[in-house]
Amino acid sequence: MLYLSIPELILEAAQLVPAIKTAGVVATAERLNQLQDKIIVVKYGGNAMTDEALQQQFAQDVALLSAMGVDMVVVHGGGPQIDAMLKRVGIEGQFIQGMRVTDADTMAIVDGVLCGNVQGQIVNLINQAGKSFGVRAVGVSGKDGRMIRVKKLLLPDAQDARVQHDIGLVGDVVGVDTAVLDALIEAEFVPVVSPIATDDAGVTHNVNADVAAGEIACAVRAHKLMLLTNIKGVLDKQGELITEIDSAHAEALKADGTLYGGMLPKIDSALDAAKRGVGAVHIVDGREPHILLQSLLSDAAVGTAIRA
Repeated sequence: MLYLSIPELILEAAQLVPAIKTAGVVATAERLNQLQDKIIVVKYGGNAMTDEALQQQFAQDVALLSAMGVDMVVVHGGGPQIDAMLKRVGIEGQFIQGMRVTDADTMAIVDGVLCGNVQGQIVNLINQAGKSFGVRAVGVSGKDGRMIRVKKLLLPDAQDARVQHDIGLVGDVVGVDTAVLDALIEAEFVPVVSPIATDDAGVTHNVNADVAAGEIACAVRAHKLMLLTNIKGVLDKQGELITEIDSAHAEALKADGTLYGGMLPKIDSALDAAKRGVGAVHIVDGREPHILLQSLLSDAAVGTAIRA
């Protein structure tokens, strides 16, 4: 439901992003034409989720792009919020190779924080930002309609693949059913997905949000997958931005220790999505104001592009 014309929406975006204003309505409309009726999957996480101004800006970006005819799907994380709640109840969070170790007590907190607090806040922000444009968001989880199906993940050791780590109730995605997402997109809603899923026995598992976003992007045949993170992209050992990475380069960066921790599942998910046909995958800085509008509607060079 379009409340404003495309030129009016572009002018609205131009007030927020100088690069769009500099490019002008015609150039921006040409970029937008390549995105209309295409699906953009955004993994939203990190500091952008804890800074109030960035939260508002993210919601504005999603609402504007949706109003312009871009089919937006948001898959959110919630690491800082989960860590804060675990600390409140006296549980120390543990990670192995960037993956959260999730016992039953931790799983209950992860489920409550993601599907309750975090998802509700994101949905509300997008609805508020989009009410002038007729944009509406709906929260779902990977459990709804058995959207994301998982089995227990046994994590291969980074140094010796023969060794496998049992990290508890963490899911290895075995399939994505897009029926719920298809219905919401068709009805012009913005789906906001919590990365929680069940196995064949109905047991709830935590799913790494980067992995969930990549699997969803592949399943819906997304035009782009945008991974918002806490740094300006993938950095080399001198702290300089690497603008493009392919599989061979990624393996070299893992081997020399440049890629480690939480960046490992992010890169692996991005590479997998690129190999499986997602049009473009980008890791961008979620701390940058209006990063989605910048990266999608302007010529500004941002983040790291992942190539198959």
